[in-house]
Amino acid sequence: MTQLKNDRLLRALRREPVDTTPVWVMRQAGRYLPEYRATRAKAGSFMDLAQNPELACEVTLQPLARFDLDAAILFSDILTIPDAMGLGLSFAEGEGPQFAHPVRSRADIEKLAVPDMDGELRYVMDAVRLIRRELDGRVPLIGFSGSPWTLACYMVEGHGSRDFATPKALCWKEPALAHTLLDTLARSVAAYLIAQAAAGAQALMIFDTWGGLLNPSSFREFSLRYMAQIVDALKSDAHTRDLPVILFSKGAGAHLAEMANTGCAALGVDWTIDLADARHAVQGKVALQGNLDPAVLRASPEIIRREVRAVLDSFGNHPGHVFNLGHGITPEVDPEHVKVLVDEVHAYSRVLRGAKASA
Repeated sequence: MTQLKNDRLLRALRREPVDTTPVWVMRQAGRYLPEYRATRAKAGSFMDLAQNPELACEVTLQPLARFDLDAAILFSDILTIPDAMGLGLSFAEGEGPQFAHPVRSRADIEKLAVPDMDGELRYVMDAVRLIRRELDGRVPLIGFSGSPWTLACYMVEGHGSRDFATPKALCWKEPALAHTLLDTLARSVAAYLIAQAAAGAQALMIFDTWGGLLNPSSFREFSLRYMAQIVDALKSDAHTRDLPVILFSKGAGAHLAEMANTGCAALGVDWTIDLADARHAVQGKVALQGNLDPAVLRASPEIIRREVRAVLDSFGNHPGHVFNLGHGITPEVDPEHVKVLVDEVHAYSRVLRGAKASA
């Protein structure tokens, strides 16, 4: 593979010094970009786009052509694993993901198996290989998966939800059955991330989008436990033992200290916690990623710059920060506002480092 020309992201994830804070944006390849919308229209549907390695590569690279980003992230969907398990994933316009065959019974759950990474999920690995080749060492490539709990939410509910009451009820009524499902998913996610690493991913991220819906004890039992299981599996495999793993659990800021003990390299932080408080919580054990409120990108460039500086000031002039949003970018955002964000992160973080050097 070509030597990496920009390794800021990987250095920051290892909490090493960098010349300027690295930045990438969750959902940076998405509907806010007109070129993405054109490619999706050409593909015919979201699933046709996600399952076509050439088109997935094309949209992965689109934001890098516009912005001075420090990482690419694989264009895919968090629900590829349950789709590969035969649940029949589809996306209705304006309604989000839906499964034709949600899992509700013991029989549904016990027949699930870890998917074949060279079979049903080969298109993902083909996309990773192609993106790495096309990046040609420009920036690192992040591979990712949904967390077991988040995947279970959609698999049991059958579609998106604000509260995912059905999977939560399963945990209360039949905890052993919920653990059977989550263990199968944890083994699947670990195999999926290992396969992405073997194909060329240079960092890995687990999106626990719905972890914040759980009360503290349930979060530990049904979400954190399985993310830790995945990290352990990744640390034991030759393809992934040296790759940084980022855990992002939206709405779970109260659990950062526990999450930092999993062995991960970094924690994503949403906008509901100050980065200074997050740094205090993790006690230097891990790097932090985040955490601008995505809604700020709908404000003026002056406000965007001000809020970017506030996030950087909150983290302070310390190693181990990757700038990002506190969740994914939204479709209404003007792409020029993303450029303002990226450029300000680089410019202002250089100022902070210069101030320390002259102090």
